[in-house]
Amino acid sequence: MAGMSRPITRNLLLLLAAALLHPAAAAAQEPPHVRAAREAPLPAALPSESPGDWRLAFIDVETTGLTPGYHEMIDIGLVITDLEGRELSRLFLRIQPDRPERTETGAVQVNGFDPVLWETFGAVGPAVAVDSIIAFCRAAAEGRDLLLTAFNCQFDTAFLDHLFRSQGRSWRELFYYYVLDLPSMAWGLGVRDLQGGRLARRFSVPEETHDPLEHTGLTGAEFNAALYRAMLAGAGNGEPAPGGPEE
Repeated sequence: MAGMSRPITRNLLLLLAAALLHPAAAAAQEPPHVRAAREAPLPAALPSESPGDWRLAFIDVETTGLTPGYHEMIDIGLVITDLEGRELSRLFLRIQPDRPERTETGAVQVNGFDPVLWETFGAVGPAVAVDSIIAFCRAAAEGRDLLLTAFNCQFDTAFLDHLFRSQGRSWRELFYYYVLDLPSMAWGLGVRDLQGGRLARRFSVPEETHDPLEHTGLTGAEFNAALYRAMLAGAGNGEPAPGGPEE
């Protein structure tokens, strides 16, 4: 094994040098989703500089399990608002996954997924889902920049990323690369809860439904927007977070 390291290292260095000398050739080897992310436009101004040029995209997804790239999205909800949380547009899609046999029991208990039932609901395939999300977001943005906002943002963003890259696209075509996380916002207000139900009670907003067939990405996105408005109202009034910091 030690004897193999030198030629392998030398070959890697030669490839790296070739890529540096020929960037166009290196770019041609990029996967489509990498190129799409690299070519995504940057905003002209930050939200603090030009708030009217920004929109929030509250997102929530339901999935067949907890592992992005192995499990898949089975629905998505998007609620577009201004920076004050006033709703402007919404989208809900049910998605038929390519590998439904990977669905975990725990996921079904939360979202009621069943491939036969999803077919009766008119669920679309991943390609149609990506095209629909792109068309909706571009229309809803009206030329403004979109900032993803989610509850446990790494989860939703990871699944969105895998859905888009499966079609050679990137979610960065639509959204700025920063993502806002709602529990982190609450944490900054002194509320150390992470669960949606507990935060709902803390900020006096209706808790999201626990009925599996009514618990969707859209109800989650609606809840996220309501929680954001509640936190924003408390912060704007200079009031302590409901319930106060945990002792």
